[in-house]
Amino acid sequence: MSTSKVLPLFSFISLIIVLFSLLTRYSVLAHSNSEQISHSFGFIDHLKGCHKGDKVRGIHELKKYLETFGYLNYNNYFKSQTHATNDDFDELLEFAIKTYQLNYHLKSTGVLDEKTIVMMEKPRCGVADIINGTTRMRSSQSGQQNNESSHFHTVAHYGFFKSSPKWPASKFNLTYAFLQGTRDDAKDPIARAFHTWAANTPFKFSQTQDYNAADIKIGFYSGDHGDRVPFGSLYGALAHAYPPSDGRLHFNADQAWGVGANKGLYDLETTALHEIGHLLGLGHSSVEDALMYATLPAGVTKGLHGDDIQGIKDLYDL
Repeated sequence: MSTSKVLPLFSFISLIIVLFSLLTRYSVLAHSNSEQISHSFGFIDHLKGCHKGDKVRGIHELKKYLETFGYLNYNNYFKSQTHATNDDFDELLEFAIKTYQLNYHLKSTGVLDEKTIVMMEKPRCGVADIINGTTRMRSSQSGQQNNESSHFHTVAHYGFFKSSPKWPASKFNLTYAFLQGTRDDAKDPIARAFHTWAANTPFKFSQTQDYNAADIKIGFYSGDHGDRVPFGSLYGALAHAYPPSDGRLHFNADQAWGVGANKGLYDLETTALHEIGHLLGLGHSSVEDALMYATLPAGVTKGLHGDDIQGIKDLYDL
C-alpha cells in the first residue's frame, strides 16, 4: 500500500478514536462506575402487604428507611430505641407510611403495598422529606395548612426547610469551590446547573479556587464522610445538600454518574440543579415533574419547573 493511501486511513482512524474518547468523557463521568448501580433495589420487596400488627423479619429496615427521610422518630415517643430496631409493625410505623403515601400521591392506607415499595426503592436525594416534624410536600392537603392535628404544616406543591432559612440580600453573589481532587469532567455540568439557577433568580455564582473561603463547598464522597449523614448502599442516595447558609453539597461518589440521558446513569447536571435548590432554601416538592421532586431515575434529565421558580419567588419575596 502506498504512503499516500496509508496517511488518510491513519488520519481517519485517529479521528474516530478522538471522537469516541470525547463521547465517553461526556456520557460517563470518571467518578462513576456504570456497573455500580445502587444496591437499594429490592431491599423491602419481601415485606409486600405488611400492615399494622404484623411481625416480619426485615421490618426494622423499613423503619430505618422512614427514619432516614424524616417520617419516623421513636425518640419522640419512647425512651428506648427498641421499637426502632425490632420487626414489629406498630401504630407509629403505620402513621409514617400513611404520611409517605400522602406525600407521593399514593393511596394512604398505611399498608406497604406494591406501589409504595416501588417508590421507596427509587434512587433519590438524601435530604429528608420531613425535617423536625415539618413537611410541606402535600399539595393535595393544602386545606390542612397549619392544622396542628395533622402533626405537620403544609402548603401547596413546593416546600421550604423549617423556619424557611434563606440567604440575605447581601449574599446574592455566592462563590463555590470543588474539593481538591474533584475530576474536571464533573465540574462543567455542575457549573451549568449554577448558570441555570442564576438565569432564573437574582443569584450570581462564581467559581473560586479557595475551597475554605467559598460560600458553597462541593465534593464527591463515599459512605461515612464526616457529616453524620453517610452515603450507604442501602437507600440509593444520590446526593445531599444543606439549607442556607451552610453551603455544603455532597455527591455520592459510588453512584453511576453521567451527563445527559444515558441508560443506567444518573445525570449529574440534573442532580446538581436539585441540590442547588436545597442550597437556596427549597425543600422537596410533591409535583413529580418538578426539579425538587425527591426521586430521580437513571437515564432521566430535568430542568427547572414552574413550581421550582415559584418556590424561590415565594421564599425570597420576588
